[in-house]
Amino acid sequence: MPRRHTYEVSVAWTGNRGSGTSGYRDYGRDHQVAAEGRPPIEASSEPLFRGDPARWNPELELTAALSQCHMLWYLHLCADSGVVVTSYADDAYGAMQETEDGSGQFTEAVLRPRVTVSSPDMVAAAVRLHEQAHANCFIARSVSFPVRHEPVVTGPPCN
Repeated sequence: MPRRHTYEVSVAWTGNRGSGTSGYRDYGRDHQVAAEGRPPIEASSEPLFRGDPARWNPELELTAALSQCHMLWYLHLCADSGVVVTSYADDAYGAMQETEDGSGQFTEAVLRPRVTVSSPDMVAAAVRLHEQAHANCFIARSVSFPVRHEPVVTGPPCN
C-alpha cells in the first residue's frame, strides 16, 4: 500500500508596522516560516512586491525545493547504480510571469547541475541518471510548469 506523507509548517507574519494592513504601503511583507525542530526561515515577498531582498521569498523557496529534490534523487540513484559523485552544485533558475490582474504563475524552472564523478567511465551513466532523477522528483512531479535540467558531468580533474 502506498505511504502517505504529511508536512506541517507554521507561517507567522511579522510585518505589522503598527497599523496592520491599513494601506498597501503601510505593512511589511516579513514573515517567519517554521517547522518543529528546525531553525526558522526569515522570509518576505519578492522585492518587486515590496519585500525585503535580504530574506527568502516563496519564489526562491520553490526554485530551491526543485533543485534540492532533483539533487537528492540524483545522489540516491547514483549510489544505487555505482556512480560515485564527488561534487554536486546547481545554479537553478525559476521564471514567473505576471498577468494583467497582478496574479501570475511560474512558467519554467531550469536546473543546471554541475557534477563531478570519480571516474571518466561513469560520465555517460551519470548524465543519463538525471533523466530518472527528474522523473522521480516529488516536487517536479507536483508542479504544472516545465522543469528542465541542463546537467554538466565531468570526471575527476587531471593532475
